[in-house]
Amino acid sequence: MTTIDPTKNNSTVTNSTSGTNSASSGSSTQLGQAQFLSLMVAQLKNQDPMQPMQNGEFLSQMAQFGTVSGIQDLQKSFGSLANALQSNQALMASSLVGRTVLAPGNAGYLAAGGTIGGAVDLPASTPDVVINITDSSGQLVQRLDLGAQSGGSVRFAWDGTTAAGTAAAPGVYKLTAQALDGTQQYAPGTLVEARVDSVSLGGSNGLTLNLAGLGAVNLSDVRQIG
Repeated sequence: MTTIDPTKNNSTVTNSTSGTNSASSGSSTQLGQAQFLSLMVAQLKNQDPMQPMQNGEFLSQMAQFGTVSGIQDLQKSFGSLANALQSNQALMASSLVGRTVLAPGNAGYLAAGGTIGGAVDLPASTPDVVINITDSSGQLVQRLDLGAQSGGSVRFAWDGTTAAGTAAAPGVYKLTAQALDGTQQYAPGTLVEARVDSVSLGGSNGLTLNLAGLGAVNLSDVRQIG
């Protein structure tokens, strides 16, 4: 019985295929799809009828070719998918500029005559929630008392008025939340609203939003787009 290894060149199968086989061995050490099928057909034609090729051996040779061909097809498919995803990200990025997003953060930017909005993530109900707003020097500017709240996301807004009743200067202010769990006080996480000034594509973090006065945040971290 003549046996053909699809991973190696075979110098002679029959007289009808030797010309093609020798030509391919001279130009390449790898079998293409057409060459592999020609060799497989020749093998089936020339096998000993009394000792036919075993099914396992036949399937093994087919699997060797199919695996390589399948990997190449997958690589092409993944390449096309990556290009499509990148194009989709670019379209999404262009639509986000100028919009407001809600993202995790402990600071907000107060524009002249503007406000700072955000939310507090509460793991459970609490009898009292307070937002302390401090300036760059750490001085307390305003205290927002939200009272008793249920668990979940609780929204808040600061109009830029200080505890003394004057307008706070434009700039970045730190936001610190405090809540009660029974008799214990803890600091739940805060979310801040900010305008998207620009978007950065690529890099290890994927799509990055550059927020006005606050810096960059990953799109995957954004909770809400306004």
